[in-house]
Amino acid sequence: MDTDYQRELERKIARFNITTTASSIFTTTSAACSSKSANNHHNRHRLKTFKAKLVVFPRRVRKFKAGDSTPEELAIATQVVGPYMLTVCEKPTMDLVKVTEEMKLFNTYDKLHLEKTNASHVGVRAKRAAEAEKEDKK
Repeated sequence: MDTDYQRELERKIARFNITTTASSIFTTTSAACSSKSANNHHNRHRLKTFKAKLVVFPRRVRKFKAGDSTPEELAIATQVVGPYMLTVCEKPTMDLVKVTEEMKLFNTYDKLHLEKTNASHVGVRAKRAAEAEKEDKK
């Protein structure tokens, strides 16, 4: 029963669309990976490699279905022992900095709020400046 289950799982994996599979089933997320797009690209590449190496045995010896491996691939198939296609994610390097008194006194929320307000008022301020410049020329 265990082998039937494995064969069915292999058959399902072989028939998956790479984009859908990479984004839903085989995507591994790690706190060490900082970029989601790079992580997604890595998973797609890993899945393509996995599917290229995957050998799907047919349920019946003489009856092949779509997604099954060819007889040549079945003849050279071997059992893998040990870790297979390990996922390695590079950890970003961090520089440790001593916290100074200036850093402690800096109010981050106020700075972010001020920058957000300035960004939202850029167009209005530019329009007022252009109107004031026109009035000065007259």
